[in-house]
Amino acid sequence: MVFSDLFFLFAFLPAFAIVYMLAGLADKKLNSNPLVPYNKCKNLALVFFSLIFYSWGEPVYVFLMLACVFINYLTGLAIDRQEKHRKAALVTGLVCNILILSTFKYSSMIIQTLDSMGLNIPDPRISLPIGISFYTFQSISYLVDVYKRQSPVQKKFVDLLLYISMFPQLIAGPIVRYDTVANEIHNRRVTADDIADGVFRFFCGLGKKVILANQMSVIAEQFLVGGFKDCTTSGAWIGIIAYSMQVYFDFSGYSDMAIGIGRCLGFHFNENFTHPYCCNSITDFWHRWHRSLGSFFRDYVYIPLGGNRRHQWFNIMATWFLTGLWHGASWNFVCWGLYFGVILLFEKYTLMKKIGEPIPNPNGGKPRYKMIINYVPGIFLHIYALFIITLGRGLFYFPDFGEMSEFFNKAFGGAAEMHSYETVTAFFDNFWLWIVCIIFCMPVRETVYEWFTRWKSPETQMHRNVVMLTRLCISVGIIILSVALLVGETNNPFIYTRF
Repeated sequence: MVFSDLFFLFAFLPAFAIVYMLAGLADKKLNSNPLVPYNKCKNLALVFFSLIFYSWGEPVYVFLMLACVFINYLTGLAIDRQEKHRKAALVTGLVCNILILSTFKYSSMIIQTLDSMGLNIPDPRISLPIGISFYTFQSISYLVDVYKRQSPVQKKFVDLLLYISMFPQLIAGPIVRYDTVANEIHNRRVTADDIADGVFRFFCGLGKKVILANQMSVIAEQFLVGGFKDCTTSGAWIGIIAYSMQVYFDFSGYSDMAIGIGRCLGFHFNENFTHPYCCNSITDFWHRWHRSLGSFFRDYVYIPLGGNRRHQWFNIMATWFLTGLWHGASWNFVCWGLYFGVILLFEKYTLMKKIGEPIPNPNGGKPRYKMIINYVPGIFLHIYALFIITLGRGLFYFPDFGEMSEFFNKAFGGAAEMHSYETVTAFFDNFWLWIVCIIFCMPVRETVYEWFTRWKSPETQMHRNVVMLTRLCISVGIIILSVALLVGETNNPFIYTRF
């Protein structure tokens, strides 16, 4: 089940909302102290529906997730109760999580690689449980946060199950760190503003996915699927740019929907995307794209390896090797990760190189330095970053290296023709789709909100009414158009659900 499914929108979500509200009423009756939040019944309802959500397509794998949660529950208790063997308990838990992820995600890749070397090993062909990378990383986050005493251990199994199985972010993120929501599992309140903001955020994400990402996927598949025998140079570039748009609106749309539902429930998930295609370098891009994954690898891989203190080049490449491997059990993802690792190293020693005398920090703290990037015109930096990102999408898209090689050959002049009728129609027949996608890659929501703020003070009733009416009109338009596009739709999965 995915968020952009008609069954989810008109059956699962309304049923959950009704049960969750009834659970809220039960919590009010059971709460002996109205000044203290009480969410026991609501938490049980959320766990129940989360398990239904996850088991809808693959019922057998819900038991795998429950087993993972149970292992981490026992490990967390062991870490909390032990003084002498806390590190041993942590290592045991981490190894269990990594073994489970490796068995279900990477066993076929390893066996196929060994088979290509001449070793005849039968492939068990274990299917990949959806969302396993996300809930495994959240389990690791829980164990490390408990070990560092940044968050209290969960002494109730159902509470840990709630954190790991919460359906808004279960199958495609964002990766919610345990310390982000630990306090909100029991101590959360929901206001009318939370619900209004959450619902609007959900509809914005739905629009990104259905209206933009799904339509861009049609253009991408037209040029990237089925071989490159008749593909032109412009066709290769249109296809990969459309795929770049599809990936962004697909994943950021899911993150928006997850953040919106979480907000309606009283959970505050961190932002996962901050307009990454507005970047001026690859370093800047990865500060904006899939931020929850970037911060996870920074805090749990890069810094423990030594960070900036020692062997920095090795730490960067090791981190990006694992980042690529996390995205999929295929060597093209590893190449994709190493590709960005090399680019980031290049930027570190060129564009990001500090020059000149230090500039005193007016707020105190460490002085700042000018960097080479400060002297390069912004338009050139932006073009450079988008070009590097688009090339990376070619590595990301093709698991078959033969197809990948053929794509790059066509893209860089190896095609018989530069243009064709298909490439011209793909651009001009979808002209307004391209324009809308470009516009919504920019910070439109923030700009509109800032305009409203300057027009009238946010404290005035007129401002609140205008904002509410505008949001209502946008939401109604999105849901009507999305439903119209989803009826009869056969290609509607989220790209990241299998990562």
